[in-house]
Amino acid sequence: MPDYHDDLRLAHVLADAADATTMDRFKALDLKVETKPDMTPVSEADKAAEELIRGHLHRARPRDAILGEEYGIEGTGPRRWVIDPIDGTKNYVRGVPVWATLISLMEAGENGFQPVVGVVSAPALSRRWWAAKGAGAFSGRSLTSATRLHVSKVDTIADSSFAFSSLTGWEEQGRLDGFMDLTRACWRTRGYGDFWPYMMVAEGSVDICAEPELSLWDMAANAIIVQEAGGRFTDLDGGDGPGGSNGAASNGLLHDELLGYLNQRY
Repeated sequence: MPDYHDDLRLAHVLADAADATTMDRFKALDLKVETKPDMTPVSEADKAAEELIRGHLHRARPRDAILGEEYGIEGTGPRRWVIDPIDGTKNYVRGVPVWATLISLMEAGENGFQPVVGVVSAPALSRRWWAAKGAGAFSGRSLTSATRLHVSKVDTIADSSFAFSSLTGWEEQGRLDGFMDLTRACWRTRGYGDFWPYMMVAEGSVDICAEPELSLWDMAANAIIVQEAGGRFTDLDGGDGPGGSNGAASNGLLHDELLGYLNQRY
């Protein structure tokens, strides 16, 4: 199996640089915020963080492609870095500390591009999570000061904790009734939002989570971390990995039942 240690170290360097940029503008009274064509916000910090990461990658990995939320795709080849400079921009612009920079390296294979390295850095929470294919998932302050992550062993929906971002999107897809049935069947539900539910699944503090509308940069880093912690990440139709337009993550034991609820149609 390939060794991704150097790529993981680089991803941490990229995250360190992004953290310095995003934290410098977090809660700034003169922060500039625009509305994109899809009606979602983008701040000057989103753009600055992605530009910074791209600049580092151009120097360190000039042959690799880069896909980012703010500036799209550049380059071709079997290796692709996928970047979400600020996952949780709406939180960021309102001063809520639940946001993170998501950095993933994906490689082409038989089943298309799949993540092999992922870093999720949430500096306002003083938290960071990471994983590399075949090497496990971890959380901590650095590569040398970390705790290995493991998903939970909860094996019944009635005992499970379910996390999600919001109700938006479920109704448009005809999945709202199944979603609501799931919330009633679970022991506990919470709307933590964005990257955090996936990290909680990896840590074992949450058992299942799902979102109806996502892009690749929202999922790639989260997916490899959940998978390396022993969990499962698919789209809502059960396709493994972050290749769909939505996502579901679990400890693996509850995954089929999770998808069963979310695919109920009335």
